[in-house]
Amino acid sequence: MTLLRIFSDQDSATLLDEYRDADAIASALASAGVRFEQWQTQAPLPQAAEPEAILAAYAKDIDRIKAEGGYVTADVIRMHPEHPQRAELRQKFLAEHIHKEDEVRFFVEGQAVFYLHLGNKIYATLCTAGDLIGVPANTPHWFDMGEAPQFAAIRLFCNPEGWVAHFTDSPIAQGFPEYSAFV
Repeated sequence: MTLLRIFSDQDSATLLDEYRDADAIASALASAGVRFEQWQTQAPLPQAAEPEAILAAYAKDIDRIKAEGGYVTADVIRMHPEHPQRAELRQKFLAEHIHKEDEVRFFVEGQAVFYLHLGNKIYATLCTAGDLIGVPANTPHWFDMGEAPQFAAIRLFCNPEGWVAHFTDSPIAQGFPEYSAFV
């Protein structure tokens, strides 16, 4: 189930608000400048579906989002508990960073948490299958997929190189609840 928790950026124990309804989540994130939508997931894809098959299944929606936002690159990231780089990738994504362009993710299956550092608040969004989140350019954020990740997400970028992070070197991510606190 999709979930949004908003914290003070000064104190991770201070929960300012919590939303479980998709429309309320979309409204709260929109007021902070973040895109959130829920799409119908296509017919279930095989567990080992290749990225090309996932991209083909969502081609119409991908093309629409590309046209709306000027995105030029779409790829698929698929993580599973046995992925050989799961620990390394988790550590990289857990560090607060920005992108010089928007980052859009659509969760085809599974779940993970996006943490957005907006003003003096942290917006922690548990994204599940069917959720699309659009992180605006230059938004400090981090991402936690847990120790045993299980998700597939389509990522859209304006940069042809795809995922290029600029790390803030802030330790803020270490002070907030990890993925396991959301499931």
